[in-house]
Amino acid sequence: MRKKMLTGLALVFLFFMAITLQSSEETGAAALAGLTKAANSSFDVIAPNVMIGGVDCGGMTQKEAEAAVRERVKELQNTNFVLKAGEKTLSACAMDFGLNWKNTGVVSDAVLVGKSGNLLTRYKNKKDLEKSGKQYDLLLTVDDTETAAFLNANADAMVVKAENAGLIRTSDGFEVTGGLPGQTLDVSASTDLIRKFIETEWNGADAEITLATTETPPAGTREQLLLVKDVLGSFHTDYSSSSASRAFNVEHACAFINGNVVYPGEEFSVYDTIGPTDETNGYELAGAYENGQTVQAYGGGVCQVSSTLYNAVLNAELEVVKRSPHSMLVSYVQPARDAAIAGDYKNFIFRNNTDAPIYIEGYTEGRQIYFTIFGHETRPANRTISFESVTTADIPQPVTCTPCAEPIGYVSTTSGGHAGKEAELWKIIYEDGVEVDRVLVNKSSYRSTPKTVMVGTATSNPEAANAMGAAFATGSYDAIMAAVNQWAGAPAGPSPEELAAQQAAAEQQAAAEAAMAAEMAAAQASMAQ
Repeated sequence: MRKKMLTGLALVFLFFMAITLQSSEETGAAALAGLTKAANSSFDVIAPNVMIGGVDCGGMTQKEAEAAVRERVKELQNTNFVLKAGEKTLSACAMDFGLNWKNTGVVSDAVLVGKSGNLLTRYKNKKDLEKSGKQYDLLLTVDDTETAAFLNANADAMVVKAENAGLIRTSDGFEVTGGLPGQTLDVSASTDLIRKFIETEWNGADAEITLATTETPPAGTREQLLLVKDVLGSFHTDYSSSSASRAFNVEHACAFINGNVVYPGEEFSVYDTIGPTDETNGYELAGAYENGQTVQAYGGGVCQVSSTLYNAVLNAELEVVKRSPHSMLVSYVQPARDAAIAGDYKNFIFRNNTDAPIYIEGYTEGRQIYFTIFGHETRPANRTISFESVTTADIPQPVTCTPCAEPIGYVSTTSGGHAGKEAELWKIIYEDGVEVDRVLVNKSSYRSTPKTVMVGTATSNPEAANAMGAAFATGSYDAIMAAVNQWAGAPAGPSPEELAAQQAAAEQQAAAEAAMAAEMAAAQASMAQ
């Protein structure tokens, strides 16, 4: 401070000495004008050595300086950041946060540097600028809305799913396994952290920012899981007639379901658990229903898995959320007791509506598939249930008759098709062995598909042939069968091979007779001569 005062006094002294020592008024006026010119500069141009956030704005007008600083902010928008949330990381750049310039008024301050005070003060300020310059901070901030939008769009990538406590089946019951907490991104708090870092800590270089997270506790406690010890429901079905590939698919899908724990209020989706039912997930080609036909498809047979589990769920009296019947009847369960799987179009989903977790045990043995649902039994001991499948209507099955070269009376079924039905499933509730209620579980409809029959029509009896032709013209299976029954045993016409042989023999006979006639004609002509 003392040094600056002495410098100021020295400047004043020199100024007056310069005036006193001038020999004429003109010379003094010239010196004063020179000193004034040296101490002053153009009002709308920033003095030399004035910096704003590292940008040299000396010699620039206010507009030029603003443009230069904004260009610097634009460059900073490409700065890279690594956002950390626990072990998860996310790449971002400052532009993702809506980086912007906060103290835009600093340019006006820069323009005034060296232009305030009297002549001597301005001269002194000019000398100070030449020596050490003037540095203004560039204050930056972010747009909270843009920052939050970016974090929301990428929040899933920062999630760590909680590892729920689980159960392992043992010979003595169940063993409880521990769980681990997960995390979700706290977008609001993370937005604040990013803004505070940019405004108070950031130096413009690439940086790392730690975000805020919220811990998500694992589902289930040891106390809850220890309640799982009662059999709530079970069911099994037979797949002994299955091909090797279909049997493999049944066993493969069953293994995906076995060991799952479903907590109170949670839903269990069969397709989400066993799918996708394609080659990449280990499934093989086997018979499956598609558009009313039996076709070869990857995962053929998994519907028996879901249907078996469906019946175990019914016996456990869990809440069925979604279930669809097959398009046609199946053989392994009664009508209305099936649960078809066809991607997310047909799926079986149920909810654990009990007060404790449930454990699903699934296994196969001797071409039988078994499901047992364990949980906490709270139903009265004197209450039991059963289920009854009721056919409410038979849907007529069309029959397609195709004529063949076999004799009348020959009838062979080449495709049995499927009979159609309308069915209902009822739950019957008993108390102390006495029926007290019936509850409709579902209504199911199964389409019928045509049976194809080959019918012999060969006969040498014109009347029988006409009768069969007329019957086929009606398209009625009953009419065709009536004609078959009437004319069965009528002499059959020759087979195609026999007709061909007869035709060849006739042609040979005709040729021989023609040759003989020609010879006789030639002989008669010779005798006449």
